Amino acid sequence: MIPLTKVAPGREFAPLKIARGEKIFVLTGAGISAESGVKTFRDANGLWEEHRVEDVATPEAFERDPRLVWRFYSERRKRLASVLPNPAHFALASLPEVFLCTQNVDPLHERAGSTQVLHMHGEISKTRCSSCDREPFEDAAGLYFDALPRCHCGGLLRPHVVWFGEIPLGMREIGEALDDCDLFLTVGSSGAVHPAAGFVSHLRNVKNRHGRFARCIYVGLERPDNAHSFDECRLGKAGDLLPSLFDVPSFVGAEGSD
Repeated sequence: MIPLTKVAPGREFAPLKIARGEKIFVLTGAGISAESGVKTFRDANGLWEEHRVEDVATPEAFERDPRLVWRFYSERRKRLASVLPNPAHFALASLPEVFLCTQNVDPLHERAGSTQVLHMHGEISKTRCSSCDREPFEDAAGLYFDALPRCHCGGLLRPHVVWFGEIPLGMREIGEALDDCDLFLTVGSSGAVHPAAGFVSHLRNVKNRHGRFARCIYVGLERPDNAHSFDECRLGKAGDLLPSLFDVPSFVGAEGSD
């Protein structure tokens, strides 16, 4: 029987002990970036930075009005240029071994020092072609408020982000890492956006390589929609809780740790 989820302020929990060799999967969502001043996905009126999602974040929107879409993403790029990572980003960057998957398109994990980050919804600092198979390229300074950028093939360039109706990136790697993890940590995700919202319920039904179910922990300001699937929901700012979340000495492990 799966025990009931414990939901409480983060300070009421002890640090997480991690034995040597254990695999950690971390999923981050909009909440961790919000603590750095990045606007969250939608406001109370269902708008995304004062735009309807259907007008700026779908393939159909880009086909209908690519200038509007590029103005929207250019403004976001411009604002992100000066945004700094917070203590939560630095805490995750300090972990020696972790599979770090983010729903965020910003570069804050990388700015904090994380070198292996899987951006399942793409990266706003990159651009790709909408017509050919050209590799996405770094284009953080590309601000296209008027003229539309074109590829050498003649096709329209587009932001390297996953829009509604498109398949998230890296799903094979994500699936393999989920099935291999001992600890699943979600930080600042609402639990409402799929497929990421379903990762924790998957782990509730699939044992890892050791024949055990992964521990599932949530950290964030508010109880997520999928709270019932976690062992613990530690409520509070990620920047306050993550720096002391782990029992750091346990990473080196005692002799005989497995």
